[in-house]
Amino acid sequence: MTRFLYRAGFMPLFQLFLHAVTCAIADDSMAFHDDFDSLKNWRPFAFEKVEKHTSYTTGVLPDGGMGLKAETRQSASGLICTRSFNPFETPVLSWRWRVENVFKNGDATRKDGDDYPLRVYVLFHYDPQKSGAAQKLKYLLARKIHGEYPPDSVLNYIWASRKHSERILSSPYTDRSRMIIMRAGAEDIGRWLDEKVNLLDDYRTAFAGEPPARATLAIMSDSDNTGEAAVAYLDYITLLPDEKPSSVVDGPAEGRK
Repeated sequence: MTRFLYRAGFMPLFQLFLHAVTCAIADDSMAFHDDFDSLKNWRPFAFEKVEKHTSYTTGVLPDGGMGLKAETRQSASGLICTRSFNPFETPVLSWRWRVENVFKNGDATRKDGDDYPLRVYVLFHYDPQKSGAAQKLKYLLARKIHGEYPPDSVLNYIWASRKHSERILSSPYTDRSRMIIMRAGAEDIGRWLDEKVNLLDDYRTAFAGEPPARATLAIMSDSDNTGEAAVAYLDYITLLPDEKPSSVVDGPAEGRK
């Protein structure tokens, strides 16, 4: 069954999601802001068979202020938020980031190029009550082996190393993960850039449906596939309520207050 899960694309995401299930505290109705003066809201995660881990430290940023520095050298690991949230309550995700370089061999469409100087994950928790028979079988197999469900689906907001013709791509590892290109190539390296997205809008575009009512944030800088190195920074990350009413007024009932 483990081989089946690898072929289905579950294992890398599942290893990440186990940390989300273990660490996340439900806090669905509250906005979230972190300016990375410490890592008190985050826990490290690593992947099986990846020996070298990315370094994450807080300190003085280029141009001043405090924030997060990520250094990857032929490595992969990340940070996962200790709080979960309801994307129907706080769907507006914003952050400020900067990368010092991109990868020569980075390519979001290939497994051997699936590295990014920085990415922001949104992991949506699996809800068995909203799944079809085939999906339920896959997730039951995963739960039987590991004791927890894999994520239902994932949005990856990435700084890609090269330009692609589409803004949203399927992950080369699994069709339950979408790569959303926020920046691409070397044009903006060495500059601070502010990003703002609506998770509901992006999820509906990426998956043509409604997201589960519980999700968790994660951050990663990785270079294990390309064997290269990068330095990147995060100034802050924030979740806020939408400025306009959601088109799904009530959302999934089990996630609403």
